Parts: sequence; C-alpha cells; structure tokens
Amino acid sequence: MTEKLAILGSTGSIGTQGLEVCDSVGTIEVLGLTANKNIGLLEDQIRKYRPKLAAVMNEDKARALKENVKDTDTKILAGMEGICTVAAMEGTDTVLNSLVGNVGLHPTVEAINSGKTLALANKETLVTSGELVMKLVKEKGIKLHPVDSEHSAIFQCLQGNKGNKIKKIHLTASGGPFRGYKSLKDVTLNQALHHPNWDMGKKITIDSATMMNKGLEVIEAKWLFDVDVDQINVVVHPQSIIHSMVEFEDSAVIAQLGEPDMRLPISYALTYPKRVKNDFPKVDFFKIGTLTFEKPDLKVFRCLGLALKAIKTGGTAPAVLNAANEVAVSRALKKDIKFYEIGELIEKTVDAYTVKYNYTLSDVFEADEWAREYARNIEV
Repeated sequence: MTEKLAILGSTGSIGTQGLEVCDSVGTIEVLGLTANKNIGLLEDQIRKYRPKLAAVMNEDKARALKENVKDTDTKILAGMEGICTVAAMEGTDTVLNSLVGNVGLHPTVEAINSGKTLALANKETLVTSGELVMKLVKEKGIKLHPVDSEHSAIFQCLQGNKGNKIKKIHLTASGGPFRGYKSLKDVTLNQALHHPNWDMGKKITIDSATMMNKGLEVIEAKWLFDVDVDQINVVVHPQSIIHSMVEFEDSAVIAQLGEPDMRLPISYALTYPKRVKNDFPKVDFFKIGTLTFEKPDLKVFRCLGLALKAIKTGGTAPAVLNAANEVAVSRALKKDIKFYEIGELIEKTVDAYTVKYNYTLSDVFEADEWAREYARNIEV
C-alpha cells in the first residue's frame, strides 16, 4: 500500500481525483507534484500538501510559481527534466502518472528505473511503447497497477485467478455521446465534449466520442495482460457499471462493477492489495434496473478500427497512430478541422508512414515526431 506518493499531472482530472483519494485514505503523504502550466491550482496544492518537489513543464510558468511559493519549503523544478526528477525522487514508493499524451513516456521510464511502484493512468506509455515498457517492468521487478477503469477492472478480476489462462477479455465501452449514430458528419464539437457518463478532460472526452480511447485501451490491454489482440473483445455497455470482464478457459466470466467514478480505480491502484473504506458513490442495482450490451460499429467509429489495425500491424505503427490522434484532436478543439475529420487525418498519416520493427525507444520518439509534423500540415 502506498505510503509516500508523487503525482505527475496533479492539476488534471486524474491528478485532482488522486489527491481526493489521498484525502480519503488519510495515510498517504504527497511528496511530489507536477503540472503543465496551471500554476494557480498547483500553488493551492503545494500550500495544502507541502510536497518536497513540484515541477512545471512550462519554464516561464515554473519561474512564476517559484516566486509565488517562495515562502514554502517546496523546491520548484522546470521542464521535462523537472518532471522526470519528480518521477524518480527519493523518498516516494509510488508514482501516479496521470500525464496526458506521449509526454508521459520519459517519466514512466524514470519511475520504473528508480524502482517505484507505478500507478499508470498515462495510456500513451503502453500504446506507443508497450513491448519495451513491460519488458523494463519485468527486468526491474517493479509493480505496475493500472488506473484506467477498464484495466483496473481486468486487474481486479485476475486477483485470485493467477495461473488460470485467460480465454478472452471483454473490454467495455460506454459508446460515448454518439452511440447508435449512423454517421458522425453532422455532429458538433460541443456535442462531442459532453460525455453521458464520465467527467474527464477535453482530450480524453473527444477520444471517447470517436471511440479512439477504446482502441488505445485495446492496445494497452494487450501489453498489460500479455494476450493476443484477437482475445480482446470490445463490448458497448452504455450504463458504464461493468468496467470490464475476464473470461477463463472454463467459460466462467468474472466482472468488476462500480459507479462510473475514477476515484475507485485510483484508490485500488494506490492502496493495493488493500481495499480502503470510502464515502464514494455506491452501486444501486434497483435504481439501475437493466444492463445492456452492444457491438461497436467500426464503420461509424473508424478510429476504433484504425487502432485495431495499428496494433495488428505492430512495430512503431501504434506510436504513429497515437501521435496523429493527439494532433487531430488538438486541431479539432481549435476548430481547424471538423470533428468527423479526426479519423480521416489519422488514417492519412498512418498510411503515409513506413513502419519500423525491432524498434527502440529512440525509434518511438522519431516516429512520434514524424507523425506530429505530418499531421499538423496535412489537409483533410
């Protein structure tokens, strides 16, 4: 169970909820915090939790924060070097990586190399470099606890079932705001930013609307649980009560259920193997009444299909897919492209790239950089 924690991305959705979990548990000391540029909230967190270190990716903002909190004992660091220093800092036993995007890869590697338990919410780490990261996890002998609700559910279903072979993973998806639509051409950005079940940041909310997030989660699940892609079945479950299921060789299916509240998987990741009492919302089965399941429509949600194709292609293809998606979502949020053009931009980028196999981390970063440059400039 976590005693001393560093949170990477403490001002984001997962980071702030991670701090709520710390408040609820009551025994976790927060020693490190990082943010991209939201120094107002980070200053509030510094004054409340009194961490030893805090880092800000934006160096100008870091200088401003340093001046603002000079009356505290918290040391302020800047840039990627600062983020990585917090990830590897002395005194912590666990790092919650809730950074958004491939920027989370370097700090993940630093945390693993430093022997920390890793509570991983940064999906891009495994999407772009899953094979390399999981190999490093095994070499260093560290514990990796998934934070995504679906992967946490699978992780929980496997407890007490070690040694039993997985037949299939049923990865659930809410279907997002456009479940049942026959086309996404007429939907608006504003509609896409309103998820029916989850309260998340803009990037992941858009990913949910395109169902790219589920494609990325398939890739994560493959590496986390050492299964073939064909063993992962995406199931649209609009109530978001069953967070995923594991089917074993005897055809028994074990499911994990709970309210759509990210504090629950965060809590399990930080307090594992214990389950700590909290006052978070509880499932009311009589109020829910019915749980339903559907197949995803890959023609409408082309991003899901593109992700499945990328992981089957292998090599650096998922890294290119991920980078193209990040750029496409950014362009859509700036209204530079229409929402439905996100998939088109990603597909054009992936198709223009020559995949590299037997890759290294350097190859991943090169693929990422190439894809971003291509996706920024392509017309759709």
